[in-house]
Amino acid sequence: MSIEGVHIDSSGRKAFIPLENNPEVFTSLVHDLGASDELGFYDVFSIDDPDLLAVIPRPVYALIFITPPDIYNTVREEERTPLANQKLTYDKCGPDEPVVWFNQTIGHACGLYALIHSIANGGARPFLKKGSLLDRLIEEATPLTPVPRARVLYDSAELEEKHIRAARTGDSRAPGADEPVGLHFIAFTKGKDGHLYELEGDTDGPLDLGPLEDGEDMLSEKALKNGVRRFIDVANGELQFSIVALARSE
Repeated sequence: MSIEGVHIDSSGRKAFIPLENNPEVFTSLVHDLGASDELGFYDVFSIDDPDLLAVIPRPVYALIFITPPDIYNTVREEERTPLANQKLTYDKCGPDEPVVWFNQTIGHACGLYALIHSIANGGARPFLKKGSLLDRLIEEATPLTPVPRARVLYDSAELEEKHIRAARTGDSRAPGADEPVGLHFIAFTKGKDGHLYELEGDTDGPLDLGPLEDGEDMLSEKALKNGVRRFIDVANGELQFSIVALARSE
């Protein structure tokens, strides 16, 4: 039976109403999923202006980069990034995996996957309440390889309910789950091995972007250079993208 806010396409794959690109919506949802109230999302209005950067609490545990398809596709093509829809070869799992990565199998839910990738990894992970929904899902998913791991999120009725509720909030009309969407949400965070990782459910696993020093967070120049600047550099001055930071609430 079809649920309001969920669309099942001709192949049987389900899609959600997409999340609005809004740090208040993001913060509300991650709190509902089980993140501590000590965490929150903040708009990053510039990565070059020291005054604008100074208003963001540090350290920043994760960045979410929201980009239209032209910028996204250019970077993926130039870097020849393997994509999961072409062939999923990534098969790592378990506690030794430097980051927890989920293959996206729910349509229009890239915002949700970016939030989960941001909270499930790096310095944000200790702020996830034990026994909460997201903590339980991550604990169940971590020992599994990517295909059964993806089913953990796909089959969670509680996750679906919380996402749909959050997607109905915000400042703009929520598009239908069957309407086309084009934005890509990409998370950047630090792995257990100290490396910077790019996490997106459409790539063939997490992308290792190299080591960071102990004191370098997601707004450090090295993290920016190896992460979001790769996308910004191909935008040619077009300000179609946005950046949101995950940090401790003030």
